[in-house]
Amino acid sequence: MLQIAEADSLEESTRHLAIEFVITLAEARERAPGMMRKLPQFISRLFAILMKMLLDIEDEPAWHAAESEDEDAGETTNYSVGQECLDRLSISLGGNTIVPVASEQLPAYLAAPEWQKHHAALIALAQIAEGCAKVMIKNLEQVVAMVLNSFQDPHPRVRWAAINAIGQLSTDLGPDLQVQYHQSVLPALAGAMDDFQNPRVQAHAASAVLNFSENCTPDILTPYLDGVVSKLLVLLQNGKQMVQEGALTALASVADSSQEHFQKYYDAVMPYLKAILVNATDKSNRMLRAKSMECISLVGMAVGKEKFREDAKQVMEVLMALQGSHMETDDPTTSYMLQAWARLCKCLGQDFLPYMSVVMPPLLQSAQLKPDVTITSADDDNDIDDSDDDSMETITLGDKRIGIKTSVLEEKATACNMLCCYADELKEGFFPWIDQVAPTLVPLLKFYFHEEVRKAAVSAMPELLRSAKLAIEKGQAQGRNETYVKQLSDYIVPALVEALHKEPDTEICANILDALNECLQTSGPLLDESQVKSIVEEIKQVITASSSRKRERAERTKAEDFDAEEQELIKEENEQEEEVFDQVGEIIGTLIKTFKASFLPFFDELALYLTPMWAKDKTPEERRIAICIFDEVAEQCREAAVKYYDTFLPFLLEACNDENPDVRQAAVYGLGVCSEFGGAVIKPLVGEALSRLNAVIQHPNAQQSENVMAYDNAISALGKISQFHRDRIDAAQVIPAWLNCLPIKGDLVEAKVVHEQLCSMVESKFIEVTPL
Repeated sequence: MLQIAEADSLEESTRHLAIEFVITLAEARERAPGMMRKLPQFISRLFAILMKMLLDIEDEPAWHAAESEDEDAGETTNYSVGQECLDRLSISLGGNTIVPVASEQLPAYLAAPEWQKHHAALIALAQIAEGCAKVMIKNLEQVVAMVLNSFQDPHPRVRWAAINAIGQLSTDLGPDLQVQYHQSVLPALAGAMDDFQNPRVQAHAASAVLNFSENCTPDILTPYLDGVVSKLLVLLQNGKQMVQEGALTALASVADSSQEHFQKYYDAVMPYLKAILVNATDKSNRMLRAKSMECISLVGMAVGKEKFREDAKQVMEVLMALQGSHMETDDPTTSYMLQAWARLCKCLGQDFLPYMSVVMPPLLQSAQLKPDVTITSADDDNDIDDSDDDSMETITLGDKRIGIKTSVLEEKATACNMLCCYADELKEGFFPWIDQVAPTLVPLLKFYFHEEVRKAAVSAMPELLRSAKLAIEKGQAQGRNETYVKQLSDYIVPALVEALHKEPDTEICANILDALNECLQTSGPLLDESQVKSIVEEIKQVITASSSRKRERAERTKAEDFDAEEQELIKEENEQEEEVFDQVGEIIGTLIKTFKASFLPFFDELALYLTPMWAKDKTPEERRIAICIFDEVAEQCREAAVKYYDTFLPFLLEACNDENPDVRQAAVYGLGVCSEFGGAVIKPLVGEALSRLNAVIQHPNAQQSENVMAYDNAISALGKISQFHRDRIDAAQVIPAWLNCLPIKGDLVEAKVVHEQLCSMVESKFIEVTPL
């Protein structure tokens, strides 16, 4: 295949197919990447082929003219394939494989006299950064120096590529790059903004400021604000349209990252932004106007309501007028305006309510957009060619090829996110819109065309329930009562459970569980038994499916080609499973808190799935969650939970001295709970419990930061044993030892409990206080 890819005599399309075959093989993680990584010469040859493809670029006058967004002028199909394949190769094989090859080949490109080779090296660095991030972060000094040296290159396309690389590295290697190299990167970008002979370079420098500041804390950015903001203002006034757009985006990001530190620039910046918003009315200026909206709303959020209030009124008048005008379907103003309104709402809070009647109708319309789908035969020669249209994405399912217009999906996702944003910000003020929003978003919990749409719909569910409950509590629900919350809960909760059952993405599974938990915290007491049963049944399914996926990954570790890179990927996937299990623990905890002992029949069913999680071969996180669930049962169900002590206390006692501090904390906390509520059942174990707690408290590193929470909870448990089982301890020794450990200062929640306990023990003469 590589011979075909290297053969200049063959047609370009044939060579591209050969490369596609090899890259697809590298991406087939279950089958081949370990095998591919074991062929370093093969990878080196493939990388060299892709680098050579990046040289197929021409110095088009259109690129220098910078009259349009056409920044790929001069790029060929060869170049585009090379660029895309470098990205895919690095993501599939990882940094340990790709970085040594890149380190071997890129210096020769950078040392060569041809500008195309310099350009290729910088483009390659940007393309491999995402897949190689962990390894490249370890070699940051070398990587950053390589890029910054090219900021002075005589050829503007090379300078552009260097800026492009810094922008991409700021995203993929942040925040490490920002923390370590802000003092060299920001001045270099500021210098590039002075390149008035090359407006495309200027515009890209402004865009890179956006990438850099997104991963920046205010303390890093603030010292550079004077210089950066003044340069961006110059570009706003004097630059070509493309440069102005870049400057607006950069200003928006800088304001967002620096927050209140941006206040001192507000009076200088806002008049320019408002002028663009009002005057950029031509069709050719639509994106400029859209970006001014984005910038104004982010600046407003950064400086706060008091500073922004008067300008906000003027801006919203302009937006309302725009909203009432006819806009073409491809006008970017629509999407930018949806987001700007939501930011203005976040900034103004309840003061935004009068504008909701203007904002909501088009927002609902966007959220209700139907996906633009085209279906053809997979082997049809006239199929959808996504390379010709960036707004189309194609997937092949069996013998069908499905094309989806992504711009429609993105607008829909933005609208759904904004609806969630309004519900979150306006709380009870959002109540009048719930009856329209809930039927719009609930079906989108299963909108499998677009993950962002599903995520937004999931996030909105608890916000809608909270809004309804608050409105009723505050008498702002247009005469509705708690029955309305029950009806809304009966609509939302089963829909979330059903969506969870069908969700293919592990991360979104965790999101659904989180949203379901928040819904239960709001409307849990309103659930009937059949609804609780359906939730419990789904939790069983989630645990089973997660365990099955982990077993499958464990099997993959036995494959002949399994290597360290694959192990790292499997570790990351298993961490996602832990997030799922964590959310399962949270939901079970909420159900136990809500229904107390009446939940125990369901807990008995779940125990079969949870008990294996206590085993030593499980991860610390799995063990911690399993212990926390038992702690919750013991605390909330009290005497009714004593029947579980014989099963779980031996595990709990052993876990008190676990290597992992989070497991120890959960275990000693549980021991305290059992001491308080376990009565006679716990008495025979008091001696062993004291010994276990003493090992935690007396450990030489007990009060180091990672151990202090376990230490504080062990002291709390010791206090409970002293109070509730005094007859089983040597009080003259144990109680002074406990008092000696007070006050506790790490776990502030537990500190309050312990210090209140101390006060009540003194007041009840349980502890004799000897006057000094």
